[in-house]
Amino acid sequence: MDFDTITSISTPMGEGAIGIVRLSGPQAIGIGDKLYKGKKKLSEVNTHTINYGHIIDPETNEIVEEVMISVLRAPKTFTREDIIEINCHGGILTINRILELTMTYGARMAEPGEYTKRAFLNGRIDLSQAEAVMDFIRSKTDRASKVAMNQIEGRLSDLIKRQRQSILEILAQVEVNIDYPEYDDVEDATTEFLLEQSKNIKEEINRLLDTGAQGKIMREGLSTVIVGRPNVGKSSMLNSLIQDNKAIVTEVAGTTRDVLEEYVNVRGVPLRLVDTAGIRDTEDIVEKIGVERSRKALSEADLILFVLNNNEPLTEDDQTLFEVIKNEDVIVIINKTDLEQRLDVKEVKEMIGDIPLIQTSMHKQEGIDELELQIRDLFFGGEVQNQDMTYVSNSRHIFLLKQARHSIQDAIDAAESGVPMDIIQIDLTRTWEILGEIIGESASDELIDQLFSQFCLGK
Repeated sequence: MDFDTITSISTPMGEGAIGIVRLSGPQAIGIGDKLYKGKKKLSEVNTHTINYGHIIDPETNEIVEEVMISVLRAPKTFTREDIIEINCHGGILTINRILELTMTYGARMAEPGEYTKRAFLNGRIDLSQAEAVMDFIRSKTDRASKVAMNQIEGRLSDLIKRQRQSILEILAQVEVNIDYPEYDDVEDATTEFLLEQSKNIKEEINRLLDTGAQGKIMREGLSTVIVGRPNVGKSSMLNSLIQDNKAIVTEVAGTTRDVLEEYVNVRGVPLRLVDTAGIRDTEDIVEKIGVERSRKALSEADLILFVLNNNEPLTEDDQTLFEVIKNEDVIVIINKTDLEQRLDVKEVKEMIGDIPLIQTSMHKQEGIDELELQIRDLFFGGEVQNQDMTYVSNSRHIFLLKQARHSIQDAIDAAESGVPMDIIQIDLTRTWEILGEIIGESASDELIDQLFSQFCLGK
């Protein structure tokens, strides 16, 4: 597949020690030769080398920057095209001037994700691996990055390809039955083979989907909202979990006026931790906006940490809040145990039933370990599964796997009911196509364009 030559800045914008301008395409080295002055032309140096010299403006012969240029020749590159990477000082003015020169002399600005898209279109990686590249960049914890790296290395792709191959073998056997319908023993053998293999495929799909909950949490983080009346210690809890003073803590009720969000790794579980404004009726217009945002965050939460004040009896607001959240995944926290107990703990336990209850003192940093363990136990059954496992962490993949499971079950049901083989073949083919969408072998151009448009520029 023939492409033009693209260019972009591949390092974050702003001042830094190093900035990189990357070019990929058939004219990448040629454009580099027009701008580079060193001991040798870039077209004469060995591949996979880094070369010292200067970038010049060909029109004025002015030295623009002192650089190191990496030369990577196709096909052993990320895009399977010729690539050069111009390493320069990380000043905004300098790096933009080099970028402009590369465009002046034949390259065009890359679209978001276009390098990875070319790697996919040139057959270096499949679609699930391409998506994992972005997951790796955006990962918030070590475990999330390891899940993404496993997918980049093709573990999920290999599993999907094996299942698709199994389906092709079933379809080939079905074709034999269709071509030779007069032999009853062929039909019986084919049906038996179909059922056995289809059930194996369904079992493998189920195994992957079983990892989906953990994988999705590790990829996106568990949306965890801290709720409660004003001044029960929500912001102190946020600060304790992230081990930083991000939220302002005072004795004044209503200090938190807006939703604060931080990522934190709790016992291997990545949390997208949200501290909300205390939910209460208020006439303060700013606080009222914060309360509304808190209610919205509450409706979108995966986990709710409901905080009560040990130093105050239950109020009507507490009971109203509990009614709102009681059908969600909730951990109830009685905070401020260092103060005089005025809360009826027995009443709270009767009200919450089997919902986990933790007692803490944020002031004395007591109960935090127990809270972290409870969060882990609630979602991962006490332990995160082996790091070497192949996880499904992408919502698109999970959706497609569920569709594939439904389709293969239709084939199994049809075979067990004695439906003609050519009808069963439709369900099997549909399963094969759905699994192909995960790795991009049967994905539409529109889907591919949409997925890569979400990538950062320069990747």
